[in-house]
Amino acid sequence: MQLLPNHAASDASKRLYRKVTLRIVPYLFVAYVVAFLDRINIGFAQLQMKGDLGFSDAVYGLGAGVFFLGYFLLEVPSNLMLLRIGARRTFVRIMVCWGAVSACMAFVTTPSMLYLLRFLLGAFEAGFFPGIILYLTFWFPAARRAAVTSWLFVAVAVAGVLGGIVSGTIMQYTNGMHGLAGWQWLFIIEGLPAIVLGALALWMLQDSPQAASWLSVEEKQYLLRELEADYEAKRDVASGSFLEALRNPRVYLLAAIYFTLTCGTMAISFWLPALIKGAGVTDVLHVGLYSAIPYGLGALGIVFISRHSDLHRERRGHYALCAIGGGAALSVLALYTGSLPSVICLLSVAVVLTFSALPIFWSIPQDYLSGTGAAGGIALISSLGQLGSFFSPAMIGWMKTATGKLDNGLHLLALLLILGGVVMYFSLGGIRKAVTSHIQHQ
Repeated sequence: MQLLPNHAASDASKRLYRKVTLRIVPYLFVAYVVAFLDRINIGFAQLQMKGDLGFSDAVYGLGAGVFFLGYFLLEVPSNLMLLRIGARRTFVRIMVCWGAVSACMAFVTTPSMLYLLRFLLGAFEAGFFPGIILYLTFWFPAARRAAVTSWLFVAVAVAGVLGGIVSGTIMQYTNGMHGLAGWQWLFIIEGLPAIVLGALALWMLQDSPQAASWLSVEEKQYLLRELEADYEAKRDVASGSFLEALRNPRVYLLAAIYFTLTCGTMAISFWLPALIKGAGVTDVLHVGLYSAIPYGLGALGIVFISRHSDLHRERRGHYALCAIGGGAALSVLALYTGSLPSVICLLSVAVVLTFSALPIFWSIPQDYLSGTGAAGGIALISSLGQLGSFFSPAMIGWMKTATGKLDNGLHLLALLLILGGVVMYFSLGGIRKAVTSHIQHQ
C-alpha cells in the first residue's frame, strides 16, 4: 500500500484497518462471549444448585471467586508462552481445556469438588483475556486499539444478555431430562461451544500480519510501519522487557485500580441473578429475562462511552466518572434490594458505567509497556487486579450468610470503585507528550 497524501492516505488506511478488524475481531468477539458466559453461568446455576446440593451462600461465593485464584497463578506464564508458541496454539489450548472443565461442572456434588473445578476453570482460562489484548497490539497501533478493544467488553455485556435468556431457558426446560437437573444441563450445553471454537482457532486466526495470506505485501508493510512508529513513539516511557515491567511502579498502580474495578464488575456478574430473585422474582426463566435488561443497556453504553473517550482522546476523566457513578449506583442499590423496578434501574446504571470503564482502562497500560514487557506487564496487571474478582463474590457470600443481607457488601464494593476512580484521575497525570502527539496525528 503506497503512502498517499491527505485524505487519500487516510481513506486507504481506514479500508485496511476495517479489513483487519472484520477478519479477526468477530471471532475474538464470539470467543469472549463464550468465555465470559462460562465464567459467570454459575450465577444462574446457583438458583437451583444451592438447593439441590445444600450449599450456603458462603460456599457459593467462595466457589465463584476461587476461579480467579487459578487465573491469578497462571495468567502471566500463559501470556509469556503466547510469545513463544503463537496466539493460535495458545487459544486452542485455553478454549478446549476450559470448555471441558466447564462441562464437568455438571457433576459437582460437594463443596470441595466445586472449588477444585472452579480453580481449574480459572487456571485453564488464564491468559485468554490478556492474550487477546496482547494479540491486538500485533495488528493495531494505540490510536486504533481502544475502539477495537471496546468490542471485547460489548461481548461481556452480550454474554450477560445471553446468559440470562439462554441459561434461564435451559434450566427451565431441561430440568429432570435424562435424570439431570436443569443446572447440570446448563454447564454441559454451555461448555461445548468453547471446545468447538478452540478447534476453529487454527483456521480462523493468524499469529501476525506477516503470516496473513489475506493481506497483500504492501498492506503488510504498511501495518508494520504503523506498528513500528507506534513503538518508537512510546520508547522512552514503555517497559520493553518483563523485568522492566516488574520495576515499573505504574504497573502496580494500574493493577490496584483494576482490582477495584473487578470487585465491582464481578460482584454484579455473580450476584445479579440473586438480587433479582431477592426482589420477588422466583421463576428462573423470568430471572434470566430480567437480567438481560441491565446487560443489554450495558452493551449500548460501552459502545457510546468508549467511542466518546476515543473522540476526545481522554481516558482518566471518563474512567473516573464511570467508576464513581457505578459505585454510587451500587451503594444506592443496597437501600432498595426489595423493589424490582428500583433493582432493575439501579443495576442498569451500575452495569452501564462499571462495564464501560473496562475498555477505557485497557486502553491505558499499553502506553507504558511494549515487547515482552507488554506480554508480561499486561498479564501482571490483569492477574493482580483479578484478585478483586476472588475477593468480592467471596466477601459478599460470607456477609450474606452471616447477616442475611447483601447491603454491607455492596456498600464496601461501592467505596472501592469510587476510590479507584479518584486514584485514576489524580495519580496518572497523563501520558508522555510525545505519545499523545503521536496518537493525535494517527
